[in-house]
Amino acid sequence: MGDIEAPGTTGPRQSVLQTILPIAKEFASSRKGQLLIAEVALSLIAFICFVASTAAAFVTAPLIEFLAALFLLFAYSTKFNERFKGFHFPLMDFLRCVSASIIFFIISIISVSKFTDGASKAAGVFGFIATIVFALDFYFIFNDLANFLKQGGDSGDEPPRTSEYNDSDSDSD
Repeated sequence: MGDIEAPGTTGPRQSVLQTILPIAKEFASSRKGQLLIAEVALSLIAFICFVASTAAAFVTAPLIEFLAALFLLFAYSTKFNERFKGFHFPLMDFLRCVSASIIFFIISIISVSKFTDGASKAAGVFGFIATIVFALDFYFIFNDLANFLKQGGDSGDEPPRTSEYNDSDSDSD
């Protein structure tokens, strides 16, 4: 009977979301974590609205974006991305956000203007909100990548640049 806990013991309880998806609290409270959580939620809501609407032809895009955002949320929160040095996760995330914002914008315009049912209109509205969130995300990623490149791309895991590669006479910013 060592398997059963005594009813009087109080251990740390986890929420259902933390049990299903182990999101680190410090990542979830960061700007990137909040944007990824919003992307996952909005993509799922848009997917459900498109499934229930007559614009069911657009159901694939929110599903793919939901799965991609969920994967990156998992990768960033569990620091899975630090194990694979061959992939450049910020660039992959940037391309995902750019393509998602363009695709969500196009299918939202079409679903709001062409279809008359309420689910299509709701999917379009959530698609427009998702477009804004994805656009914010790629704006922040672009700024981070630009700052990284302005600093010469030096990081702790890359070898430092030698003087022959450091071109101080360059006119570029």
